[in-house]
Amino acid sequence: MPATLTGNWNYPTRVLVGPGRLAELGEACKSTGMKRPLIVTDKGLADSSVIEKARTALAKSGVPVAVFSDVRGNPTKANLDAGIEAFRKGKHDGVIAIGGGSALDIGKTIAFMHGQTRPVWDFEDIGDWWTRAETKDIAPIIAVPTTAGTGSEVGRASVLTNEATHQKKIIFHPLMLPRIVIADPETTVGLPPFLTAATGFDALAHCFEAYCAPGFHPLSDGIALEGMRLIKEYLPRAYKNGGDVEARSRMLAAASMGATAFQKGLGAVHSISHPIGAFYDTHHGLTNGVVLPYVMQFNRAAIENRMKLLARFLDLPKPGFEGVLDWMLALRQELGVPHSLTELGVKEDRIEEMATKAVDDPSTGGNPVPMKAPDFAKVMRAALRGDVAAAGQE
Repeated sequence: MPATLTGNWNYPTRVLVGPGRLAELGEACKSTGMKRPLIVTDKGLADSSVIEKARTALAKSGVPVAVFSDVRGNPTKANLDAGIEAFRKGKHDGVIAIGGGSALDIGKTIAFMHGQTRPVWDFEDIGDWWTRAETKDIAPIIAVPTTAGTGSEVGRASVLTNEATHQKKIIFHPLMLPRIVIADPETTVGLPPFLTAATGFDALAHCFEAYCAPGFHPLSDGIALEGMRLIKEYLPRAYKNGGDVEARSRMLAAASMGATAFQKGLGAVHSISHPIGAFYDTHHGLTNGVVLPYVMQFNRAAIENRMKLLARFLDLPKPGFEGVLDWMLALRQELGVPHSLTELGVKEDRIEEMATKAVDDPSTGGNPVPMKAPDFAKVMRAALRGDVAAAGQE
């Protein structure tokens, strides 16, 4: 049987969608069996109205809670270790992860790792490494995203920076999937335009790379297409008017759709963004937004036919690959996303080292065109100069 007729499909979890649904957090905890949850968030949200509303909802249901917020934008093992210590010290039995991708990822990993005896790096998303885990103490997770980007709320993995090797590692276990997601757009209303754009491009990169990844997965393809349509329509609205609850709601949906779709695979956008983030501590979604057109140009021969459908589906004024590329570039400009890696502080002298790291990134296997270190270096140099055409294959 041809390989294109086979595939393995998994789809995610229960999602409570709509304004005001955060008020149902206490009942959600009870339904998962949590009696002493730990809220995991970041420092910027620790004293916010979102956390206050979460505490209020839990108090009304008689659920005691503590808050852990020592989470960096690119989370590290030190953040994880501190969170595990807080979880154990408080004798918690579940995690409520509230925030953007960093808080959600650390929250999920705390729930997973607090009962493990192996180091976290032993559960990198390689082969069947996840089967090494002891499953009896993995704690239940509720996720409350406050940005519309990573889609970590519907994912079974997290990203953790290994500071010793300057690598971002993907930690995976099926039980890291949150049991309940509360997708309340009111939690994202305060997100400033810059972060709205950066996280929105993360969602777009997820949808785009999943759609372009090789393999037979029409469910992912369809979800990725609709995710991109929602982003095209609603990301500019959310950027221009942070109080547009409808736009915020649709972007939350698009973010979850991107993460649902990319079980099919990601690609070189993420392979490049991961080492850049590890070396330069750049915002992941923003880095994806900068890199996306350059990788698209490199992959052109392999994805050109798919761009014909995408351009029609998005009702773009110009057809095919050029139409999609023009839309990407115009959207970046409209939302203030930089055009070059130089604008993110990336330097030429680390290109070769980052290219080597990119080859080993787990996202590389999903790229439509096989890539080696010189290919990654070429794309990154083009992105440094801001020359999209130079990223294409000769």
